[in-house]
Amino acid sequence: MAGKYKISRGHSRILGSTVEKDGVNFAIWCPDATEMELLLFSDIDDTSPESIILRSAEYRSHYYWHVLVHGIRDRQLYGWRVKKLGARRPGTIFDPHKVLLDPYARRIVFPENYNRTFSRYVGSNLHFCAKSVVIDMSLYHWGREEKRPLHAMSSSIIYEMHVAGFTKNPNSGLPPEIRGTYAGIIEKIDYLKDLGITAVELLPVFQFDRLDAQPGKSNYWGYSPMSFFAVHGEYSSRNDIYGPLDEFRDMVKALHKAGIEVFLDVVYNHTSEGDASGPIYAYKGLDNPSYYILDPEKDGAYRNYTGCGNTVNASNPMVKQLIKDSLHFWTEEMHVDGFRFDLACVLSRDSSGQPLNDPPTTLAIDCDNRLSDVKLIAEPWDAGGLYQVGAMAGSRWREWNGQFRDDMRAFLRGDDGMISRFVNRILGSPDIYRDKNVDPQKSVNFITCHDGFTLWDLVSYSRKHNEANGEDNRDGNDYNFSFNYGEEGETRDPRIRAVRLRQAKNFMLLNLMSMGTPMVLMGDEVLRTQHGNNNAYCQDTEMSYLNWEPRKESEEMLRFTRILLSYRSRRGSRRFRGRDFESLQEAIANNSITWHGVEPFRPDWSHTSHSIGLTVYSDTRGLWYYVFINAYWEGLHIKIPSVPHGEKQKWFRVIDTYLAPPDDIYAEQDEYFPIGHNYYLGSRSILVLVAPGRPN
Repeated sequence: MAGKYKISRGHSRILGSTVEKDGVNFAIWCPDATEMELLLFSDIDDTSPESIILRSAEYRSHYYWHVLVHGIRDRQLYGWRVKKLGARRPGTIFDPHKVLLDPYARRIVFPENYNRTFSRYVGSNLHFCAKSVVIDMSLYHWGREEKRPLHAMSSSIIYEMHVAGFTKNPNSGLPPEIRGTYAGIIEKIDYLKDLGITAVELLPVFQFDRLDAQPGKSNYWGYSPMSFFAVHGEYSSRNDIYGPLDEFRDMVKALHKAGIEVFLDVVYNHTSEGDASGPIYAYKGLDNPSYYILDPEKDGAYRNYTGCGNTVNASNPMVKQLIKDSLHFWTEEMHVDGFRFDLACVLSRDSSGQPLNDPPTTLAIDCDNRLSDVKLIAEPWDAGGLYQVGAMAGSRWREWNGQFRDDMRAFLRGDDGMISRFVNRILGSPDIYRDKNVDPQKSVNFITCHDGFTLWDLVSYSRKHNEANGEDNRDGNDYNFSFNYGEEGETRDPRIRAVRLRQAKNFMLLNLMSMGTPMVLMGDEVLRTQHGNNNAYCQDTEMSYLNWEPRKESEEMLRFTRILLSYRSRRGSRRFRGRDFESLQEAIANNSITWHGVEPFRPDWSHTSHSIGLTVYSDTRGLWYYVFINAYWEGLHIKIPSVPHGEKQKWFRVIDTYLAPPDDIYAEQDEYFPIGHNYYLGSRSILVLVAPGRPN
């Protein structure tokens, strides 16, 4: 039955809804259905749709149902229902009354009375269901000047940020209507450019369900996708159908113009349909056994390797295609430059949940020619205990290096037995990435990220304080390698605040100096605090927002960070040429390193060692570097070695984190301070020296 619409067979070459010359083609995967119903809505709140019943073989190509509806165009609202089912495989869910979203929809809209709770129950959800929208992607014009920056990973600095949290604070200086939006990011591009980062990594922007959280809380982070194609609508300042799509693309275009790449934190490991108690709005109702990993021994219960109720069955051929199609959409239609895959180890599990040595999905993404110039970053673990740091299948994958985070924190805190592990992290973790064909940027280094303490909280709290989440402080990681340096939380004690600020600088310096690609968490450059909350996933409050109100310590940290980033990136002054830390990395990569202790050439590798020094030569810059890291809680008298192959040359101080500004770090080469062979380095601080000279 087609009602007032003329229909014809259509095709399954492109899944989803596609605007064609004389109508819209709809195509969807539902292999076990014997009858499908396409619902066309006139309004977001419409509960009486026009219905098109598809039952004959004319509208089916084996696993796929498809139909061309003539006379309709983009902006058409629609949904699907599985009306009749043939053979039922174990785990199949069938409800002929349930309106389902199109997994390939480019836009999802919600009625005023949307309620995900009612989608859990058997029966119609017409009165409160979300709806898919027909979108014509060709209507947006990128312009001739749009091009990707294509930064090398060796010169990249990633800034992990939350789209809303970046500008949602009332003190952001933006009009209320664009705070917390893609448009808000556009207004702050000068800040990002001046900071010196080369890429923003956006927390999830796939359409997610904000109601998927604890009662009375919101799903702030967005790690609970409803769709792998639709952009999250609430981050747009525009309420029209195309508003979120156009505003997101405007943001990408503006960031690219500023030389900043756009990475997305993508969640292909689970959906917000949850477990058996969760809603049915798409994947469950269309093909539950294909989309999710089920346990046949427990009556088709969902295997939960994500901690979120269900696990996407990424090794299923159709699901693998869905993920690849999604990546192609975001790169080709939305011009995204890279992806960070949340709980990427899930993609390495087979349909029963067992880890695979040669997982088809991760290898297919790695070898995809349409993604050849796209950055691929894995979070190489999952909530089921699979930990693959250094072992992700596919040579193009970069990895979040959790060992870098933990070992850097433990060493700077003053833990014993850390010196060898610390040095390995500086050198790009060769103990983890042993393959000689792997470049140093395999490791994405970070001290903090969205999941855990902020940098200021890392040095202000010895334990988590998540009471505001309403879970009796049971949530969040208990092992943070953090320290409060004398008093838990905020304090007015100037001695404690001074050592905290110094440690924050030390962490930032080591992250930027070490081999690998550094990632900086939004707000660490201004010492953002979450008041000890290390799991703010449900905190859509000022606790999670960037605080744009300057204070003395935050301004000092911002100055320090900006200069550091200018060393690492290519935007430095004419004298620096933005290559100081890049060339230091190159020198470390060439293994031209000599190690030192407080005495030259006598490093302390003992269990109780808390300090190490090194000299290294950079062919690129024609400079010698001397670096000394003092993680000890007392100051040290250091003897500086002579400049190798240039005994008449002097060392010049570039950084001493113990000193007050402006002597903690120099922005220009003519500010460098000459020093002799004896130096007192204060407690918990780092010294960086340079000297000209070429070896004989």
